[in-house]
Parts: sequence; structure tokens; C-alpha cells
Amino acid sequence: MRRLFKCVLGLLLLPLGLTLAVADDRPVLRSQVMTLSDIVTVGDFYSNAGLLSQKPLFRSPDMGTSGNVPATLVAERARAAGLETAGTDGLRTVVVYRGATKLNRDQLAGLVRTALVERNAGLDADNLEIRLLQAPDQVLADPKVHDPIRIDRVEWSAGNGHFTLHASVAVEFGTERLILSGVATEMIEIAALMQPVRRGDILKEGDVDRLRLPRNKVPAGAVSDASEIVGKQARTNIRANAPLSHRDFQRPVLIERGEKITVTFEMPGMKLTSRAQAMDDGAKGDVIDVMNLQSRRIVPAIVTSRGQVRVHAANPVIASLNSETD
Repeated sequence: MRRLFKCVLGLLLLPLGLTLAVADDRPVLRSQVMTLSDIVTVGDFYSNAGLLSQKPLFRSPDMGTSGNVPATLVAERARAAGLETAGTDGLRTVVVYRGATKLNRDQLAGLVRTALVERNAGLDADNLEIRLLQAPDQVLADPKVHDPIRIDRVEWSAGNGHFTLHASVAVEFGTERLILSGVATEMIEIAALMQPVRRGDILKEGDVDRLRLPRNKVPAGAVSDASEIVGKQARTNIRANAPLSHRDFQRPVLIERGEKITVTFEMPGMKLTSRAQAMDDGAKGDVIDVMNLQSRRIVPAIVTSRGQVRVHAANPVIASLNSETD
């Protein structure tokens, strides 16, 4: 008896299972359709369209735009195409959007930058500023094409920066010409002062900032690496936010002309000192003339520190310095 009950229950549930399976497989209308093609098909509008998926129903909107289609019209055309169970599924309209490769003005400027760098050895993309003068706000290209924009020709004058780029854009039917023009400026980062410094000041790392200027406006001898001048002494008063030159700085003066200094003569096994007068200004490592205060003889010496110079010479120099044993 129990076995008979199970059989009857199974027979009763079988039609219900078939009905659910059929219901799950029925075509369902989508509320939004995204396509890259110029034709919208049955399969674009309906899920579970089966063999009828590729049947065309409508032309797509223009690339990069959307349009609304009445759901009743979609269902009507789908049924006419053979999808007999097509309905509106409670929708009033279906939004159809056609994709496109979009490039705004910033992306177009990037296209120009890349084209110039590829065609001009030595240009750095990070230091190339692009200003578009003639260009559309947006370019729409066929997204199905791998390289939707082809660069045909680039004209650029490094002197004034003016460029003209000629390109071909893949569109729905063939290509369209694209011309971009503007100014491409090669920029350089150089060192500049954050605050003015006075003559004789020693430059510290915190005094230096970076200044970005067009290459053709950077003076000869401008400092690009701040480490080359940090620790040096300003030769003159220097204003802020202006290109710095190597000529603006010198090694710190440790000995000034006319200053009384100590001269050290060194040789193996012997070290002698004497007093002298500096005949020149000198920074560390400079060779300056010094005059012995007693003999009035003048000899060259190397500046070693403030008020100190060193002489490496033969015995006649010892006599000329009238040295005393240290």
C-alpha cells in the first residue's frame, strides 16, 4: 500500500516538475540592453532565446548613445521573428545602450604626448606638457577595433612647441579624420630658493625648492641637482623662485685676503709652523699665495681649515718661511 502511494504521488508531481522546468526556460525580457553592434538581436533583448538569439530586431543607437524602445514593440517583433512566447514581463520600455571607445581631451592630450615621445628620441613623457588648442571635447571610436585611433602624421617644432597631429578614427562605417593641434612644451625641473639669501650665507638643504620651467627658458648653467650647491656660500644676494646658477655659489671662504694665518710645513719626520698673511681669499682645498711675515717671501699654500694652510715643498721653502719647530 505504501509503495502504491509513492507511485501515485510521483505521478502527480511529474507534471508540476515539467511545468516548472518549462517556466524556468521561458524567454525573459531584459530591462536594459548593452551592445557593441549596429544591430540589436532577439538574444540581446531576451534571455533563453535559443536558436533565435541572432535574429535581428532593431538598429542600434549611435555609438556612445542610448535609446528607449517600447516593451510591447519588442515583444511583437520577437514573436514575429519566431519567439512565440515573448512578452513584456511587466516592462513598459527597454533601454538600449550602444558602447563606444571614448576619449576626452585629457586622453587626447595623452595620445599626442605618446606620439611625440615615440617619434623624438630623448623626450621624457613625464616632462612633456600638452596644451590642446584645436581638438574636440570627445572622440567616439568603434570599440570592436583593437586600435581605434591610428596616428598618420605628427608635425612638431621643438623651438616654439607647436604641433599638429593627423589621425584616423575607426567609426561605424570606415574611418574619420581627426586633427589635433596645440603646444607641446618640454619642461625641466631646476633648483630655486624658497626664501632669499644674502651674500655670504651658507646654503642649507631646507633653503632649496624645485622649479619647473620650459626648457627654452632655462638659462645656461642652471642647477638641476640641489646637492651640488648645498653647503656652498652665496656670492651675491639671491632672490627666491628664480633659477639658480653654479656661478651664484662658491665653496665657503675660510681665509680672507689680508688675514693673518698659520702655515704648517709637513715632510716625513718633520712638522714646522710659521705665521703668514693671506694674499687671496680661499675656500677649503684652494691654493692661495701667502706671505711670510718675517722674510716677506710669498709661496703657494693649500687651505686646510679656518685660518690654517699647509705647504708641501723642498728645503729652500723652509728657509723662506723662517719656520720654527712645532
